[in-house]
Order: sequence, then structure tokens, then C-alpha cells
Amino acid sequence: MPWTPPPRPSRRSVLAGAAGAAGTVLLTGCSDTPSPAVTAAISLDRRMREAAVRDSERLLERYDATGAAHPSLAPRLAPLRASVAAHAAALSPAAGDRPSPASSAVPSAGTGAAAAPAPSAAPVPPKPAEALTALADAERTLSESRTIDLAGAPGELARMLASVAACGAVHAYLLTSTPGAAS
Repeated sequence: MPWTPPPRPSRRSVLAGAAGAAGTVLLTGCSDTPSPAVTAAISLDRRMREAAVRDSERLLERYDATGAAHPSLAPRLAPLRASVAAHAAALSPAAGDRPSPASSAVPSAGTGAAAAPAPSAAPVPPKPAEALTALADAERTLSESRTIDLAGAPGELARMLASVAACGAVHAYLLTSTPGAAS
């Protein structure tokens, strides 16, 4: 039995299918309301970003308090503090979507970062070496919290949290290492 090609669709059926697809695109494209799945992903991303920014801001407060209590440490802390400030800026929601002060004061449920202890709650130790260790502990705790949050974070935010967590681990190392010492 010789092979015969399958029948070709009629021009009418091709045009009807194209018109139906175009109509569907136009109808869904004109809607201002995103789908519930998109809304949930945006909402989760936003909540996680807001929590991450709050945590970074608390860590910045901790750097500021340590620098104020031990001015001799300020030059050593300055680049690390600048890095934490850059993390807060990178993690923040878009400028037009900034949360109100009242909503940003309440930790969001469902993120591990909200469960992390506030690094600025502890007083700065009186000895510079102890202050550096306390600051390193705060960095390490936040880094571990962000690593845990990776599991529930949307793609791009997960990559950013991984990068910021790794940077926090490096900060903890730098804060507890002796500057200028041979390795």
C-alpha cells in the first residue's frame, strides 16, 4: 500500500483557528486583573522582599551601633556596612510599590526571615573584639535564615537571597579574622 500524505486542513479551518486564538489573546490581554497564580507569586515575592529588607535594615542598625560604640572599628566596618546597604536596596520592592511604614513593621507570615531574631536587639559589647564577634554572629544568623528562605522563594529572588546569604557568610568570616594576618 503506497503512502499517502495526511489531508491538509482547509483554509477556512486554519483561519477560524487563528481568529479564535487572536480573540483569546485580546480578551485576556485587556484584563487588568492578573491570574490568581500570578498574584500569589507576586505577593509571596513582595512579602519575602519586604522581610529581607527589614532584616538588612536591622543589620545596618547593628553596624551603626557598633561603629558608634567603637569608633576605632569604623574603617573596618565601613565596606561591610556599605555592602549590607546595597543588599537592602537590591532586595527592596520597586520604588512605586514601597510598603507603608505600618505594614513594614509587621513581620510577614510564611517566611523564615521573619522568624530570625532581630540583630539590633542586643547591646554592643564593651570590648571591640567582642563587638566584632557579636556582629559576625548577627551576620551568620541572617545568612543562615536567608539560606533557609531559599526553599520557598520565587526564582529570581531565590538567586538574590543565595548571593546575599553567601556575602553574609563572608562578612562573618571577615569580622572574626585578623586583618593583615598571613593565612
